[in-house]
Amino acid sequence: MTRKQRRLYFVLLGLATLGVAVALVLTAISDSLVYFYSPTDIVTQRLPEGRRMRVGGLVEAESLKKDGKTVTFKVTDVTNAIPVSYTGMLPDLFREGQGVVVEGRMEKDGVFQASEVLAKHDENYMPKEVADALKKSGQWNDGKQTHPSQPQ
Repeated sequence: MTRKQRRLYFVLLGLATLGVAVALVLTAISDSLVYFYSPTDIVTQRLPEGRRMRVGGLVEAESLKKDGKTVTFKVTDVTNAIPVSYTGMLPDLFREGQGVVVEGRMEKDGVFQASEVLAKHDENYMPKEVADALKKSGQWNDGKQTHPSQPQ
């Protein structure tokens, strides 16, 4: 075996090792990704049950029900709403009409089983898709309302 052939085999072995390492990293990253969906996305797309995801929108008015530590409510983007079930302590900012992001899995019965609930206190935490849907429907509150005694 000549020196040139050994060098070629060494380079090919290095490239193969690098390829395997990249494949392992990409597999690990794809397993930990959590995708964001709006309620309309979930209703219109056939997403597999049990897949970890985030759903964002507004807590639908008059949908909040508490049964001990379990809370059920609906998350809406004004076009569609999905039922959510959560067991645990809710954030202080959580209430009807408020923006929320829930993380969890969609169950076979069509109820989103949340493992985490994040309440948003302003539009900076509103995903672009949800904010656009709310603006389009006229439900958007940009938080720039001034008090009558304040100069504009």
